[in-house]
Amino acid sequence: MEASDLLRGALLGLSKSDLVRTTIEKAPVSRDVVARYVPGTTVADAVQATAELRATNRLATLDHLGEDTTERAQAEHTRDTYVALLDALARADLSQYAAAEVSLKLSALGQYLPKDGDAIALDLAREICTAAERAGTTVTLDMEDHTTTDRTLAVLHELRADFPWVGAVVQSYLKRTLGDCRDLAVAGSRVRLCKGAYKEPASVAYQDKADVDLSYVRCLKVLMAGEGHPMVASHDPRLIEIAQALAAHHERTPETYEFQMLYGIRPDEQKRIADRGAQMRVYIPFGDEWYGYLMRRMAERPANTMFFMRSLITKG
Repeated sequence: MEASDLLRGALLGLSKSDLVRTTIEKAPVSRDVVARYVPGTTVADAVQATAELRATNRLATLDHLGEDTTERAQAEHTRDTYVALLDALARADLSQYAAAEVSLKLSALGQYLPKDGDAIALDLAREICTAAERAGTTVTLDMEDHTTTDRTLAVLHELRADFPWVGAVVQSYLKRTLGDCRDLAVAGSRVRLCKGAYKEPASVAYQDKADVDLSYVRCLKVLMAGEGHPMVASHDPRLIEIAQALAAHHERTPETYEFQMLYGIRPDEQKRIADRGAQMRVYIPFGDEWYGYLMRRMAERPANTMFFMRSLITKG
């Protein structure tokens, strides 16, 4: 096993550690460092970050952090936060034409509730989609670990009956994803392709980085050749070049696909991509539940860990 694989496993384990979370949260420099990757905890913070991105021609997708909800009241609070966010984006004239959209995790909307979890998550997601439609923007369903893939795609199918613009997410480290891409690469279908950030068994997921990257390229070829709207979620310069070459090969115009990166990661490259006329969307997380998100982002790519560690050193 490579050192990067060991690091990834360790970070994913730490993402579930309450002790480590408490230690990091209490560290004097942590909050300022985290702010480079999570711009705040409130709707107002999220709107401000979106406005700053729009001033540099970047688009946004916003994620209210929190998942694995076990209480209905908590799921409804998540719904209320998204509705308030979408209304605030509309008032700030940031949401029209999907300049700023939102990303949802179904587990945050109650998918894991012991009774009727899928139905509850669907109903709450539907209410968020209604608010998004009112604001003139879109919604993307985030993908979580492999045990929820089929359930998430089932909810996607239900939502698209009324809101055909709801976006899907697929993860290249899952061995099933090439087939999912073939199913999703249809007219009007928005599909975000990422590598994946959960610890998955070898029976369902590629474990070697090279295999994950090869799978990413295979999936990207299907999406770019299809009739949908590919959303290329990667910070990897090589994969970005491949995406550009595939888009050119299929004679795609800039509005028919987009690049996506995380808030705080490679911001200069984000601006460069936007400045050359391509669509560049930034994934903006906000809320109190930042710890698990940050650990998974570091696990997803070792370079992210170095960004964070350099931030700690610089701040200290």
